[in-house]
Amino acid sequence: MTQLTGGDTAPAFTLADADGNRVSLADYAGRNVVVYFYPKAATPGCTTEACDFRDNLSSLDAAGYAVIGISPDSVEEIRAFADAEALTFPLLADPDAAVAKAWGVWGEKTVGDRTFDGVIRSTFVLDGDGVVQRAEYGVDADGHVARLRAELGV
Repeated sequence: MTQLTGGDTAPAFTLADADGNRVSLADYAGRNVVVYFYPKAATPGCTTEACDFRDNLSSLDAAGYAVIGISPDSVEEIRAFADAEALTFPLLADPDAAVAKAWGVWGEKTVGDRTFDGVIRSTFVLDGDGVVQRAEYGVDADGHVARLRAELGV
């Protein structure tokens, strides 16, 4: 799978959000966007990361950045996750992992003594034309949003 790098045009997508509405990357044309991929709703690392984005959403928004989270979970799973954590930015369901694969975030990972294919926690910053400004693969959920904000000067 090919990973994205700065200067690449982000692959287009249209996915269902937690309410079942269709959301496209094209809906964000003209706006900077942080797109992050997380492995599984309501797991410890994914909850930490989502809540960090939630808690920093106003400063990111004020600096002109929208936030979108994508996982291979079902619409029902992301709805429950969004409700439980009071998440106010779009979470999108990618149950067949087609978008994850297109963005190069689907691959082999090891958790404990288990090796399997899944989403590798990754974050992308896109400009208003959908061009990748930053591509970070294999990020650590702890402190990730604070580091990203510092790098973006937010």
